[in-house]
Amino acid sequence: MRSLVVNSTLRLIKKYYPDYDSATLNKIKYGLESIYIFITKTILIFFLAYLLDIFIELLIFMALYNIIRMPSFGIHATKGWICLVSSSLIFLLSTFLCQIIYLPIIVKSIIGIICTLLIFKNAPADTYKRPIISKKRRIFFKIISTIIATTFVIISLLITNNFISNALIFSLIIQTFMTSPLIYRLFKLPYNNYLRYTIKANK
Repeated sequence: MRSLVVNSTLRLIKKYYPDYDSATLNKIKYGLESIYIFITKTILIFFLAYLLDIFIELLIFMALYNIIRMPSFGIHATKGWICLVSSSLIFLLSTFLCQIIYLPIIVKSIIGIICTLLIFKNAPADTYKRPIISKKRRIFFKIISTIIATTFVIISLLITNNFISNALIFSLIIQTFMTSPLIYRLFKLPYNNYLRYTIKANK
């Protein structure tokens, strides 16, 4: 189904924009595939959350997670079904756990500090298809990611709502793993992909 939708859209684009070269079309194709996966994945996760009666909580958790995800980036699944299964498990399970567990302030503090330091060290984590080549952009994203992570920790310690407090900490935990070189190695994916371009430029 994904191939049908993406290829049909590409044919329309080629028809109305015949001057687009293969490189541009490949970028468009990658964008269309990402949009398709995002929409189908989101619909399924929302549907399951509705059945589990955690729909509102899931929306809150996903919103918080995406705030830290956007500037720090992180690993992407190589296949659509892997992305669908892993995202469903991560978001639904995390939302459920955030509702039922209680973390003492000292535990939140320790986890928060560790996650913030690791995000500062590893973010932004790019991908092979979307390397962050600009040094200025990498520094900017690193600073923003660290500021957001620090803010998440502080709010989680001050807020009285247990679910939101947990959601802030869980968001950091997940994103710490998503930007870690260990998870890239686990899935046999290249890390620090911008270095390929730096090496070429220095030759």
